[in-house]
This record gives sequence, C-alpha cells and structure tokens, in this order.
Amino acid sequence: MAGSPLRAAGRRLQLPLLCLLLQGATAILFAVFVRYNHETDAALWHWGNHSNADNEFYFRYPSFQDVQAMVFVGFGLLMAFLQRYGFSSVGFTFLLAAFALQWSTLVQGFFHSFHGGHIHVGIESMINADFCAAAVLISFGAILGKTGPAQLLLMALLEVVLFGVNEFVLLSLLGVKDAGGSMTIHTFGAYFGLVLSRVLYRPQLEKSKHRQGSVYHSDLFAMIGTIFLWIFWPSFNSAPTTLGDGQQRTALNTYYSLTASTLSTFALSALVGGDGRLDMVHIQNAALAGGVVVGTSAEMMLTPFGALVAGFLAGTVSTLGYKFFTPTLESKFKVQDTCGVHNLHGMPGVLGALLGVLVAGLATHEAYGDGLESVFPLVAEGQRSATSQAVYQLFGLFVTLTFASVGGGLGGLLLRLPFLGSLPDSQCYEDQIYWEVPGEHEEEAQGPLRVEERDTQA
Repeated sequence: MAGSPLRAAGRRLQLPLLCLLLQGATAILFAVFVRYNHETDAALWHWGNHSNADNEFYFRYPSFQDVQAMVFVGFGLLMAFLQRYGFSSVGFTFLLAAFALQWSTLVQGFFHSFHGGHIHVGIESMINADFCAAAVLISFGAILGKTGPAQLLLMALLEVVLFGVNEFVLLSLLGVKDAGGSMTIHTFGAYFGLVLSRVLYRPQLEKSKHRQGSVYHSDLFAMIGTIFLWIFWPSFNSAPTTLGDGQQRTALNTYYSLTASTLSTFALSALVGGDGRLDMVHIQNAALAGGVVVGTSAEMMLTPFGALVAGFLAGTVSTLGYKFFTPTLESKFKVQDTCGVHNLHGMPGVLGALLGVLVAGLATHEAYGDGLESVFPLVAEGQRSATSQAVYQLFGLFVTLTFASVGGGLGGLLLRLPFLGSLPDSQCYEDQIYWEVPGEHEEEAQGPLRVEERDTQA
C-alpha cells in the first residue's frame, strides 16, 4: 500500500515540473534565436515597398487553418473511441501538439531558415510545425492509453528532433519530393510509434481488455474526427506546395483519392464483416487512407484516374489490415497498436512512397512542360534524369524507415526509465488515473463495487 501514495505524489510533480522545464527552455531559445521573417517584420516588409496584398500570408493562411483543425480536432476526436479514455485522447493531443509546435519551430528552423544567427519564422514555418506535430500524434496513436503525459512529452522531445533530421536529409540533401508527407509524416510517425510500442510491450495487457473497446457515443465522437480529417485533407497535402497549378493539382488529386478510399472501405468492410455488416473501426480509419497514399505524388502529374486507383487500393489495404493484420501484429510481433496506425498511416504511407517512385520515374518535359521546374527542379535543370529521381525517392523511403525504427527504439528505452512510473497493466485506458472525471466520487461512494466490475457492467 505504501507504493500507491508514492506513485501519486510522483505523478503530481512529474507533469508540472516537465511542462515548466520544457516551456522555460523553449522560451529562452526563442528569445535568443527566433525572429520574424521578412514578410512578418514590419520594418523589413515596408522597407521593401511591397503591397500588403502580396504577402504570402494571405495565400497560405486558409490552408494553415485547415491543418490546425486536422491536428487539434481531427486527430483528437479520432482517438476518442476508447470508452473510458476520451479526456486523455483529446487532452493529451492538445498538450503534445502545443509543445511540438514550439519545439519543431526551433528544430526545423535550424535546418531550413537559420541565417544571420537567427531562425526566421512566418506562415510557412507554422505549417511545417503542424506537420511535425501530426507525425507525433500518429506515434501517440500507437501507444494510446498505455503511457502517461510525462512520458508522452519526452517522446515528443525526441521524435521532433529525429523528424527534423529525417526531413532535412530527404528534402534538402537527397532532393526527394514529398509535399503531403507520405514518407516524412505518415511513414515516419507510424513506424516510430510501432517500434516504440514493441519496446513498451505489455504481456499482461489483457487485464485492461475490458476498457479497450468503444461504446456507441465514443464511436460517434471518433467519426466526427474522421469527417474533420477527410474534409481538410486536401489542404493538408497542398499547404506547402507551389502556389498556383501545383497547389490546385495536389488538392484535386487528394480529393479524388479520398473519395475512392471511402468507397473501397465500405465495400471491403461489408465483405469481410460478420453477416455483411459494416465495422465502424474500418470506416473511421481506412476511409482516410486515400489522403495518406497520395501524399508524395499528389503534387505530381498523377492524373485524376491515377488518384482514384491509388485511393481505392489504399482503402482496400487499410481495411484488410484492420481485419486480418492487426491481430497478427500483436500475437506474432508483440506490437500493441491501439489505434491501428500501421493500417492507416504505415502501409498507406509506404504505398504512397512507392507510388511517388513510379510517378517520378515517368516525369517528362512533355507531360509537365515549363511546370517541371516547380515539381522536379533537378530534372528540369538536367542534373538528374527521371529514373535517378525515382531512385532517390526510393532511397528516401529506406532512410525514413531507418530513422523511424532507430528513433522508436531509443524512445522506448527512454520511456521505460523507472522514475517515469509506468502504469500497471490493469490501469491502462483509464481517464481517472490522470483526470478529474465527473461522477467518479459518486461511483466510489456506492460501496465495495470495484472499478473492474463497474467497467464490465458498463
């Protein structure tokens, strides 16, 4: 019994101390290094005698708003399907994203916008930080319900750094094209989280199995998250692309791919479901796979037909993954993937990277015209052939999987440190460990009825 008050005291101090430490450190780093870029600094913008209407903010901010809605509303509600973990799903999403936005501004800034001894920030750096936060939340989905907020913040601290390094290697050193992040966001986030889950494997997780499922209203909340993600995904993929035809083409390809993945998800879910009934887990997740699979190639001349084929394939693979591969992943590979990120982000992300290899290999001056320079500048300048660009795209996938796997392993070792106080297997997927839950005191006053018995009755 002595251990319980000690763990409670540790839990009381861990999160406040870590939040204050991380916020204080980032604030100092911001004071030293971060400055407005030329489009944000009042003196620099007006000194250049620019028209306010020419500021890129007006072109990028609508996409930024959509990406923000995806990160904070879409991801949060999508993970709120667990019957007793809704506060944590939405609340910890809020916490992780808020920290990741600050930390990734610094990490990505040192790689991409550091000059004159300072990091220069503007609307593009805000969008890029949101992309990094999305990768962190994808990893969070793999270990949802099995870690505390202090552990999650440390995971984000490490993952943001590795995300920034991987992104810099792919986009800047290798010249890989990955506008919507099939590799840098989805593949990286998924396999980082999956390896992390493997290192944190809980052999006695059956003790919390009665809380792993959903109830009617929690599935409705998760479906609202799905709709938010589905609606805004064209903005997500197109937000960082070249303004004009490139951005419109990216949004259009994503739009058609999502529609096709939705149709294939409904078809496959009914086909493999009991008595031909639909499974809400499939609809909530696999219908979104179309947005993931075209993340790399949506900026390219994929064609609307290609987008439909890619989306249909992604929805099919994702649905079959939820039905058949997720149980195998746990039983054979000891990976407890709470949200099925392997099916929504992992496999579709890899497929998206391979699709990017194919479409890059087919890039020609005839197909792109003068637009080749904005999509494949190295090919347009004659420094690479389309075939060599495709090889670089394939190598980028290998690099991403390596960074994600090694990073996930290191993250798992970090989160296993004894002083972090991991939850017992019997207390996973339970809001009451970390939150004041309305009605919990009335339940305790009912008498000797145990938490486990109340869960079973619910």
